[in-house]
Amino acid sequence: MHARRLRIVPCTFVLIAAAFAAACARPAAEATPAVDADASAATAPVAGAVASGRYPDLFAQAGYPRDQVEAKVEAAFRQLFHGDPGSEAIYYEADGNERGATAYIHDVNSGDVRSEGMSYGMMIAVQMDRKREFDALWNWAMTHMYQDDPAHPAHGYFAWSMKTDGTPNDEMPAPDGEEYFITALYFAAARWGGGEGIYDYRAQADRLATDVLHRRRITGMTGRGEMTAVGLFDPDAKMVRFTPDVANAAHTDASYHLPAFYEIWARVGPASDRRFWSEAARASRDYFAIAAHPRTALTPDYGNFDGTPWAAPWRPESADFRYDAWRSAMNWSVDWSWWAADPRQVGMSNRVQAFFESQGMDDYPSLYTLDGKPLGGGHTTGLVATNAVAGLAADHPRRLAFVRALWEHPVPSGQQRYYDGMLYMMALLHCSGDFRAWLPEDAAN
Repeated sequence: MHARRLRIVPCTFVLIAAAFAAACARPAAEATPAVDADASAATAPVAGAVASGRYPDLFAQAGYPRDQVEAKVEAAFRQLFHGDPGSEAIYYEADGNERGATAYIHDVNSGDVRSEGMSYGMMIAVQMDRKREFDALWNWAMTHMYQDDPAHPAHGYFAWSMKTDGTPNDEMPAPDGEEYFITALYFAAARWGGGEGIYDYRAQADRLATDVLHRRRITGMTGRGEMTAVGLFDPDAKMVRFTPDVANAAHTDASYHLPAFYEIWARVGPASDRRFWSEAARASRDYFAIAAHPRTALTPDYGNFDGTPWAAPWRPESADFRYDAWRSAMNWSVDWSWWAADPRQVGMSNRVQAFFESQGMDDYPSLYTLDGKPLGGGHTTGLVATNAVAGLAADHPRRLAFVRALWEHPVPSGQQRYYDGMLYMMALLHCSGDFRAWLPEDAAN
């Protein structure tokens, strides 16, 4: 979670690190990403990019040459992962262990390591074909963040916030971390094959996907006292929870809804759960349609399963459009681009871009009530990035103005470079057609 997106869910834990064998490569399975980015289609083809193999290149549609696009993506990765450690990088290598190199993504502003950033970093690495960085991040996450004590309420999950020395700030998970971990691991298995222990990517993804759905109810002691936690998905609502802590498990977070990823799990995840994940994708699409404001298409940070906003007692402003909610339009727009399953997403992206256009393209603030009253927050690169990704679903000509706005923003640096930088990097990959679903050949349809 980002420092400006305060999340207080009680829990701290003492990690018991899992021990696995050193990585050993095995031949990669045939994977099927897009052969070429689609520079002509305004939105996804009817079948969606995964089935067609053509991912929209919004930068090409906006007139940027492909060689410049590729150079821009590479330069952003180089700065954020291997730039100056004091002002540019968010990727930091740490001491290795018996499994190999380790590294973490640092939220420089808040001074912690988050499951959100670690899983984003892994997703970026697999999209960029950077196996070394992927493995180093995964090794650090499994060594320091993963809870393998079966008596602990966070068993099977990752602590959402850690110190850089590997000690926890809060043991409980933020479920978007697990969602990105799982999907990045499935993509790694398809792109690179797998090794042994934690580097058997497919087995690790299957285990996590099983736990987030079926993890039993556990009551146990944490650093903040006794807690009870359950699975990360509500089996009746078929939606991701805000937290598995039973005190707040009846709520959700719109930005955690990732129907594009659930469709992946429905194709390559454990066979007995594939029907559930297909239903979860439909449930998330329906949730977005009712949670997004009918005029602005803004969603709240936190919500109830019925689509109404939830003002958390410790954070009543969570009923507004804030830092978490920046990602909602990105999530539904990627879903439309990949699967083309819900035409309502086209209308939502048109509405959200029309709203921000009305606020002034060069200086719109980043925080609002759902009906569009500005609440401050400044003009931020992270929101510029996610608004550009909304162009994957929008079909109004204004969508290219948002793509050009992203292009004109520099790679984030300085104190706020973590959250802005992660969203910026993923947006470059999405808008260039380079953020793709890596799947075994027989699973694309």
